[in-house]
Amino acid sequence: MNAPGAEAVVSDGSAARLRLAVTRLSKRLRPTAAAGALTPTEVDVLFAADRRGPLRLSDLAGFAGLNPTMLSRLVPRLEAGGLLRRLVVEGDRRVCRVDVTPKGRRLLDRIRSERNDALSRLLRGLEDREREAVLDALPVLEGLAERLLARSPAAAASGRG
Repeated sequence: MNAPGAEAVVSDGSAARLRLAVTRLSKRLRPTAAAGALTPTEVDVLFAADRRGPLRLSDLAGFAGLNPTMLSRLVPRLEAGGLLRRLVVEGDRRVCRVDVTPKGRRLLDRIRSERNDALSRLLRGLEDREREAVLDALPVLEGLAERLLARSPAAAASGRG
């Protein structure tokens, strides 16, 4: 059952404004010095592999939101950079899993740190009441993100959510 006034929230464009704000924040935090020559898609693949790995290429494609053909072009580049490694499943050489290497994890830690630092600086620049409003909204936003993950095709295919 919807909360009172839920229709007004949807009809007044709040959902669209929230989606746009989250998207803009995310895109503007993506570029980092640590990522160097890696594309945003390559960084996304590394993050997906780090969160879910080791995992099959088909699962990684789903979690990263890529088609398997695109992923098959990215994985060799990430391997060549020492950021990702293929693991052969014992007993079935046809099955391949990928995992982030220690070098890849160090890179992801630097990228996270740069992004967190950039956002922290912005939060410090807000007025107290604005910063409190953003921080108070975090549990709700985190809950929405989990609900969306549970509804995603990748989560359904993997049995998660």
